[in-house]
Formats: sequence, structure tokens, C-alpha cells
Amino acid sequence: MTDLEIAERCPLQRITDLAAERLGIAAEHLDPYGHYKAKLSLDYIDSVADRPDGKLILVTAMSPTPAGEGKTTTTVGLGDALNRLGHKAMVCLREPALGPCFGMKGGAAGGGYSQVVPMHDINLHFTGDMHAVASAHNLLSALIDNHIHYDNPFRLDLRRIHWRRVMDLNDRILRNIVVGLGGTGNGFPREDGFDIVVASEVMAVLCLASSLHDLRARLGDMLIGHTRVHGEPVYASSLHAEGAMTVLLREALRPNLVQTLERTPAFVHGGPFANIAHGCNSAIATRTALKLADYVVTEAGFGADLGAEKFLDIKCRKTGLRPAAAVVVATVRALKYHGGVDKQSLAVENLGALERGMRNLRRHVQNLRQHFGLPVVVAINHFAADTDAEIAQVKAAVEALGVPVAVARHWAEGSAGAEELARLVIDTIATVPSEFRFLYADTTSLWDKLTTIATRIYGCSEVIADTKVRAQIAEFSASHGHFPVCVAKTQYSFSSDPDLRGAPSGHVLPVREVRLARGAGFMVAYCGNMLTMPGLPRTPAAERIDIDERGRIVGLS
Repeated sequence: MTDLEIAERCPLQRITDLAAERLGIAAEHLDPYGHYKAKLSLDYIDSVADRPDGKLILVTAMSPTPAGEGKTTTTVGLGDALNRLGHKAMVCLREPALGPCFGMKGGAAGGGYSQVVPMHDINLHFTGDMHAVASAHNLLSALIDNHIHYDNPFRLDLRRIHWRRVMDLNDRILRNIVVGLGGTGNGFPREDGFDIVVASEVMAVLCLASSLHDLRARLGDMLIGHTRVHGEPVYASSLHAEGAMTVLLREALRPNLVQTLERTPAFVHGGPFANIAHGCNSAIATRTALKLADYVVTEAGFGADLGAEKFLDIKCRKTGLRPAAAVVVATVRALKYHGGVDKQSLAVENLGALERGMRNLRRHVQNLRQHFGLPVVVAINHFAADTDAEIAQVKAAVEALGVPVAVARHWAEGSAGAEELARLVIDTIATVPSEFRFLYADTTSLWDKLTTIATRIYGCSEVIADTKVRAQIAEFSASHGHFPVCVAKTQYSFSSDPDLRGAPSGHVLPVREVRLARGAGFMVAYCGNMLTMPGLPRTPAAERIDIDERGRIVGLS
């Protein structure tokens, strides 16, 4: 059966009943969106703030490949397995965006027998959070052009407006546009463009905010452009935009409660773009889950070099979160791909390529242990084409690193297939104390922070940038040097070249542009050809998504 068919055949528990039974949350604290999803009240979240925290488990992965590694599926499977073993566990995930859903992925709610449900709702509109972010972002865009239209009292430089527009679909033709054409009644013509919603700083702000008051302050701090004469910064608060934007985001700040196929409670909330932001679910959802469960399993976007590094250096730094352990997801297919095998040949046994590909997994594991001080468990996400010899070779290679490893079959078997993984994680947390530390100190300059990430995590020899970019970083350091750095690069490689597989060393990291995400509280360094508005593939998933004769959605995965 397809993922959607499996999800549709699974009986769900009413979300108010599940919340009361599994979490002790009364119905009065929930606003249901139908029978199987609900938003949790902020007042209830405040009421549990003094409870002790559970253990936080971070799920990350080796560098992604076109074959897919199943990180979300593993997150769900591990959460289900922990509950199966009698522990009180929750899952925290990002919300899927419509762009990838109709583009490459066709859905992002797990797979097989390890899914969060209702699957079609989560993938399509859900509780409207993405639309709220788009509306708040585009309201600020409209206010900027309205300000310019009415005499531009702040003297905004039309050439230095940093705030673009957003939409929740992949549409490459809108990356760069000209607005204001058609005469004086339509404003002043200028260059503009669209990003995908999850690339909006509003999304990053929403996912780091601790309260409505904090959200409002962060929105006001967002940099939108500079003045024409002296180049002074202009913020969203300069246009008095933060109040109305907060109103639009009021409900979106509340975490969304759903369930897995095995009725493990799950918060699916927020979804910053993992390339150009911190790429994980909202801080408010993770913090709340830790008050409600003994174990919370959460996921960071893409491989450990992007997702885990940003989770640890940005989200944990700003929220006080501290993981007890990290699970690194690997697959035989991904290891062979990083060993030089093309996508069409990944089902063929190739022990030589497997050994070469281990370099990629080995670096991710060593980064998390050596640079961040985290206990690590490796999960081999099993696929049907994996041979016994391949599985044995991977297990032996991981064990040689002194790291526990389990073969996980949750996609096919649900929680039963992840029991071994769950036991290993529990044992690791109990016996190997976390010595979590950040990669760099707050007091380090922004350039040195960037260089530290590049050399220690990516294996680079140096960071290169032209004089203009270096001057911009120096300027940001003078005023916001305490900010962490968010590197925007391809997810497919330790380098900025998506075709450079394995674990390259000695390469350079070219930084072409830097931007200050002042509201979110970090500097973004754009490396290589990093796009903030993806395009659709030659055969997009939208072509197979449809409604059948009975009115049921088909084609999601």
C-alpha cells in the first residue's frame, strides 16, 4: 500500500480524547480543527512551565541523497517504539510546506507504518500556519511599498530594500521581478522577487519566539532596508508593522497537536527553511513537549552538518534546550551513493562503494561527538534491497567507531521495528552523560564563527569572500557580533558543490552574500548557488496528486 492508503486505513483517536488519555490535557485547553488535530492554548503552556523537563533526543542524518534517507520516518518510529516499551514519549516535527509537497517530495509526514496523521491534512494547509506566515510577511511588503508611494518619509533606498515577497509554492519565474509598473497610481517601479514561505524571516521568528510579546518584539526588529543618504537601517517597527503582523500570527504561535499511526502524541509546528534558517520545529512546541513527556524525539532538517549544527548552535543557544543524545540516520543506499554509485544502481550490492561512502557517515558522527559532546546512536534505516552482507559491513564499521548501532525496520513494521533502536537510545542516555557544548562562543567574531563551522564541520581549508562581503560581515560584527551564524548552502554535500559527495576535505567555502536576520537573531551567509525560491522538477509530484471518483485524495506520499 502507499503511505496515504496506510494512513487512511488506520483508525484515529479523537484528538481531545488522546490529549486527555496520553498527556492529561483537558479539552478546554484545546481548539480542535476537526476531530484529529488541535491547537494548544498558550495559557496552558504557561501553566506547565514549572514542571521538570524530559529527555530531548535529536534525530539527524548523514548527507541527504536523491534516494531519501527517512529521517522523519525514523523520528516517528523511535517515538512510537519508546511508547511501546512503556515510556511516555512525544514527537516534535516541522510542518510540511506546499512547495516541496507538489514539487519533489509529494508529502513529508513520515512513511509506511511510521507516520503522523491525518496525513493529507498535515501536508495540505493543515491549521493555516503557513498561510498566516505568508499573510504577515506580505503585509509588511505592502506596507513598505505604501510607505514609498506616500512620499517615502524614511527615504528608503529602493535599491537596498531587503524585504521580498513570499508564496507557499515553488515558482522559479517569480524569483526576480519588477513591481510598480503601469503608471504613478501603482507606486514606484523597482526590482523585487518572491521567496518560498518557509524562507521568510517571519517563519524563523515564529519558531524561536517564546511568547506573543517576544514574537511582537522580534517582528519589529526585522531589518527591511536602508535609507538613501546615510545608509541607516530601517526596521519593521519603523513602519509600525509589528502589531498587525502579530495579530495575523496569534493563532499560528500555538502548537498543533496530532498523533502517529500508533497514537503517540505529536506536535507538528513551524518549519523554517533548513538551508537558510535553523530548519527545525518551533521552540515553543519543543519546550512544551518536554514538560509533558519523559522522552521527546525531534528532528533537524537535512544532514547533521546543516540541520544538527543549526539546531545546536542556533535553536539550543537561544532557547536553553539541551539534547541528551543524537540519533544519526543512515541507509545502505545513501552510503553507496556517497561511495560513487549512481541513483539507478543503488539496489545492487556494492561493498566497495559502501566502504567508500562510510566516510560521510563517519564525519557526521565524529562531528557530533567531538565538537558538540553528544552521545550518538546510529540508526540504519532498512530498505528491502539491502543485503545481509551490506548491513553487516555497515554495523561493523559503525561499531569500530565505538558507537551503538541498530537496524531499524519501522517503515515496514511500525514501532516493533524500532524497538532495538529505542532500547539503545535509552541505554545510551542512561550510561553516557551528555557533555553538550556549542561549536563557538558568543564572543567570537562573526567571521571566525563562520570559519569555525567551515573548517571543523565541513572540512574546509578556508572561507573566501570578496572585499564587499568581508566589510559587511565586519559591520554586522560591530553591532551584532554576539549573533550565531547560519550557513546557507546545499544540503547534498559538506561543500557548497552538490555534486561533491562523500567527505571532501581541503575545499574552500565561497560566501557570495550575507544578510542580517535581526529579528530571528542570526547572520545568514549564502554560499554557492543557494536559492530561496525553488523551482519544480521536470516531473513534479503535483502531476500525480488528484481526487478520485469517491472524493478521496490520491498521490500524496
